[in-house]
Amino acid sequence: MVYNEIGKTGMTVSNLGFGASSLGGVFRSIREDEGIRAVHVAIDNGINFIDVSPYYGHLKAETVLGKAFRDIPRDKYFLSTKVGRYGKDGVNTWDYSAERATQSVYESMERLGVNYIDLINVHDIEFQAALPGGLQKVCDETLPALVALKRKGVVGHVGITDLQPENLKWVIEHVEEGTVESILNFCHYSLNDTLLTDYLDFFEQHGVGVINASPLSMGLLSSRGTPDWHPASTELKAACKRAADFCAQQGYPIEKLAIQFSTSLNPRIATTLFSSANPDNVLKNIDYANAPLDRQLAEEVQRIIGDQMFVRWKNS
Repeated sequence: MVYNEIGKTGMTVSNLGFGASSLGGVFRSIREDEGIRAVHVAIDNGINFIDVSPYYGHLKAETVLGKAFRDIPRDKYFLSTKVGRYGKDGVNTWDYSAERATQSVYESMERLGVNYIDLINVHDIEFQAALPGGLQKVCDETLPALVALKRKGVVGHVGITDLQPENLKWVIEHVEEGTVESILNFCHYSLNDTLLTDYLDFFEQHGVGVINASPLSMGLLSSRGTPDWHPASTELKAACKRAADFCAQQGYPIEKLAIQFSTSLNPRIATTLFSSANPDNVLKNIDYANAPLDRQLAEEVQRIIGDQMFVRWKNS
């Protein structure tokens, strides 16, 4: 496992990180005991960065992760969770107010069974862009509330997350330097889309660490085929299926290539998050990340994706 620092935070993390959304049954139902073992397997095999949110499974992911943490020493992992996006009874809700953000942090700590959060993020800020106050509210309310918790020693570092890198850049430009210490962006450093690299210079200039998520592009780069709920266009799904079929013909699962591509080529990206509640799949992804990338195959896959490279979709 390779380890990189997230910006200037002092957090040196594994280049493959554990995204705990799967513990909430976000993609499919899980067995809780398997999910707990998946966390243990990840940490036992070198992964030391775990990311979660109260939104994942509408509190379930944090709850299951908290149970897994009971048997893991606190110094074995860096913990990241989020504020701003929630849900109840299957209904999504958003609240980026200072009061709710502060309350959310303490609620997360209780579910997770910890008294300190290494990295607290404002979750999917593009949704606040469509609410009263827009992204300026993140700058004026949400982030100051989290910085206040940092001063109290409740959280270690403060970040923001979004699908749209433009929003991340805008917020960093509209807050005091050093307020935002890391960003988490997903689906923009993968085989079919490397848009994130266009923003690396900007983030580095502002001392902001970079976390990548979803090397499989939310299932686009999958041997099983893109899930029905995926918001990508029909054309992009078809292009990625052609790429997956080609990889299968070479005896090289596209998932393996995708993990290797996202974790091995750019050390400016501190870590890439994958998610699985299956212990065997966790081990398989770690093996993928530790094996050398077939660059020629990666280039051929990108040629197959062709004019669907960099095609985007809206968050949901």
